[in-house]
Amino acid sequence: MICADILGERSRLSPERTAVVEVATGRRFSYQELEGRAVSCARMWLYGLGLRPGDRMGILTGNRVEFLDAIFAAAKSGVVLVPLNTRSTPHELGFIIRDAAIKGIMYDDANRGTVHRLRATIDVDHWIAFDEPDDPGDPDYADLVLTRGAGTSVRRRCRPEDPYCLLYTSGTTGRPKGVITPHRQVAWNAYNTVACWQLGENDVSSIFTPLYHAGGLGAFLTPVILAGGTVVLHAAFDAEEVWRTIESERCTVVLGVPTIWKLLAEAPAFATVDLSHVRWFISGGAPLPRHLIDVFRERGVVLRQGYGLTEVGVNCFAMSDDEAWTKAGSIGRPFMFTQAKVIDEAGQEVGPGEVGELCFRGPHVCNGYWNNPEATAAAIDRRGWFHTGDMATYDEDGFYTIAGRAKDMFISGGVNVYPAEIESQLLQHPVLADAAVIGVPHETWGEVGVAYVVPVAGEKVKPKALESFLQARLARYKVPKEFIIRNSLPRTDYGKVVKAELVEDWKRRSQE
Repeated sequence: MICADILGERSRLSPERTAVVEVATGRRFSYQELEGRAVSCARMWLYGLGLRPGDRMGILTGNRVEFLDAIFAAAKSGVVLVPLNTRSTPHELGFIIRDAAIKGIMYDDANRGTVHRLRATIDVDHWIAFDEPDDPGDPDYADLVLTRGAGTSVRRRCRPEDPYCLLYTSGTTGRPKGVITPHRQVAWNAYNTVACWQLGENDVSSIFTPLYHAGGLGAFLTPVILAGGTVVLHAAFDAEEVWRTIESERCTVVLGVPTIWKLLAEAPAFATVDLSHVRWFISGGAPLPRHLIDVFRERGVVLRQGYGLTEVGVNCFAMSDDEAWTKAGSIGRPFMFTQAKVIDEAGQEVGPGEVGELCFRGPHVCNGYWNNPEATAAAIDRRGWFHTGDMATYDEDGFYTIAGRAKDMFISGGVNVYPAEIESQLLQHPVLADAAVIGVPHETWGEVGVAYVVPVAGEKVKPKALESFLQARLARYKVPKEFIIRNSLPRTDYGKVVKAELVEDWKRRSQE
């Protein structure tokens, strides 16, 4: 029976090995120590607070070892963890807390103000403080695990389909949806990532992306723990700190998003940091511009592009170091036992080179959306295929490439246009730092493209020059009819452009 108590199993085999390095405090935890912390947290939930398997526990904090306690306690207790986005407003969090019927929230000092506003309108049984409490009556986490979590084991074992956590989507296109992530999905993602990315006990991974996101759980936390490697946990992203730590801890594999890789490449330390121990870096969350692959290759480092979704696991494809260059722009081949297909609007599979919707089936797919049977039925068909909403192609060698989101596609003169293709070309222009393309209504063509572009600091860009640049690379109907220059683009924590904001911005401009 597969369950997600990955830490418990690994700690039996490698009790003395270093599991986690907490950068902010300098503390180092062996697998045995991390296991003890997780057991205490699980016992505190079950026997101290009286939570039952299936009850939901929220956590509102930045990256810290107590977050890991909660993640691994969920694997042992059956209590369902609900990570809360620290950048969300009390109004946004209020919806999630009510929707999930959260019994308790563990929080840190940085989020005391949010907690103070939440508790005025939300009925939660337990408010637990990691640091200074918002209310003097809130119990201290450290005291709770000592007084109510004492013990060496948890007297239960979770089943494969038991919910492990609820991971709420960002809600950029509507109300957030809670993805029901079962133990089976978490465990399978970890095992398959280890096997297909060939991770081992000597791998060290620097984690600076937020743990409240699916990527925090699935890449590289649970895979590295499964393999017996070491996780280097940053409180937040700081380019200079990340480079210093990658060098000092001799990190071997690191996940980031394109925005982060761009910031790391621009940091002064990038030119001199020792990267001889790095096996490869990998980018996810958004399309990876080709020029970034080139930049890191010049420093002797392979930068791969990955792909995943909260609903199907954050790691779904693999490629070798050589393929990361020869197939640059591709996300690789599907993981083992991962069924993938590309379909047209009629649901029929398309051939190599044709664009269609990417679908998955396999043990890595979630159990649908919490309290939302309509959304579940729309995403997972009767044969178990999850419809991602991402448009993709594949080549004769079985390598997949993402064309863009189905909802981003627009039709100009009766022809489908995928913004990701245009954005990829724009980002190769030497004076552009960022770019995003949206489709807008047009009297003649139905829809046309509008490009939002961000120049490199200190550079000036002319729309006519960008138009000429694209005309030499793309069919005429794909070239945007308007170029809007901005200082920055709105992005989510994981680097995805919030195109709904750009659409609203264009509407305001068109009405002026």
